[in-house]
Amino acid sequence: MPDQKNTVEVNGRTYAWPLNPVVIVCVDGSEPAYIEEAVKAGVMPFTESMIKNGTDLRAHCVIPAFTNPNNMSIVTGCPPSVHGICGNFFYDAKTDSEVMMNAPELLRTETIFKAFFDQGAKIAIVTAKDKLRKLLGYGLDYTSGRAICFSSEKADETTEAEHGIENAQALVDRPIPSVYSAELSEFIFDAGVKLMERDKPDIMYLSTTDYIQHKHAPGTPVANEFYAMMDGYWTRLDALGATVALTADHGMIDMHNANGVPDVVYLQPILDEMIGTAKARVILPITDPYVVHHGALGGYATAYLPDGCDPQQICAKLESIDGIEVALTNRQACDRYQLPNDRVGDIVVIVTANKAIGSEPDKHDLSGLDVPLRSHGGLSTQNVPLMLNRPLSGLPENQQLRNFDIFSVVLNNAR
Repeated sequence: MPDQKNTVEVNGRTYAWPLNPVVIVCVDGSEPAYIEEAVKAGVMPFTESMIKNGTDLRAHCVIPAFTNPNNMSIVTGCPPSVHGICGNFFYDAKTDSEVMMNAPELLRTETIFKAFFDQGAKIAIVTAKDKLRKLLGYGLDYTSGRAICFSSEKADETTEAEHGIENAQALVDRPIPSVYSAELSEFIFDAGVKLMERDKPDIMYLSTTDYIQHKHAPGTPVANEFYAMMDGYWTRLDALGATVALTADHGMIDMHNANGVPDVVYLQPILDEMIGTAKARVILPITDPYVVHHGALGGYATAYLPDGCDPQQICAKLESIDGIEVALTNRQACDRYQLPNDRVGDIVVIVTANKAIGSEPDKHDLSGLDVPLRSHGGLSTQNVPLMLNRPLSGLPENQQLRNFDIFSVVLNNAR
């Protein structure tokens, strides 16, 4: 247990004050095999040294295994049932509207960043896409000189008042990358190194995009090149005296048949046949403004049923269908996966490994899939790395770690 004289409490957890700068990296879509294969190929020497001299563990991500719920779990240290963000996209029953889950007012608790900032810490956050930026930086005072939060996507639009830095692109001195590129993530790490050199923040959070992982499997040349790039920046952060720790928001898996065609369970036609055409509303929480590389196909869906339907009976029928691994009522799913009941449909459906789930065929634009579909969301993509450049002490044996334990592991258990 950390020294009570130098601790911060937030969301029911206690965190020790960092003794040196802490950098938490969320490598979007990083199935553990990506790191394992790149290390085996000899292109990640720093990460290989972490495995030998630091800490190399595995953890489970939040289900649904999507970007927003997992990033917000990591930075609050708690599950979606507490912080409220249970997808990239959700149906707001109060307003009868389907909305992106990126507005800070949807967050139901404060972040670890805010708690440390309130005690005087310097915070730096760099994320890939602007969809996460306001959530991650919620509650920080950017006029204080102690908080910076921006995305590489819009680094040329930053201001002191809204981001804590004027024109972050000038700091990095790189072109603004395409959102569909490896360079979007490299921009983050370059910015992280420069901010560490300039400001020495107490806590830094770097969150990438999974563009590469959606297109390239572990061990392939492009994937290894991407991981080698990250390894180089982690080396530099380590040399600057930082504790560097990494995890992922989710893994990644093939979701296609032997011919490379997406292997999809379309839920809306199934429910139409069970209870009547268009009586149910299928919601795919993977949906966000950037669906070219996955066509809004993932491993998890929720659905709202009309009055008079028995969700338990519907779930029983769904679980008998080939390709469906789990079908649960709202209460069952929210209890099992620690989700907020009021932001989840009447049922939750998760497909088996290598299957995708969609609403109906004409609602998915797959024209941007220039390689066979790889995606995430279900139980087959919940295994993620949890690694750092320091050994640990005092961590209970046989504990099932979650990715949102990473701040506690780093601040309370790293030596």
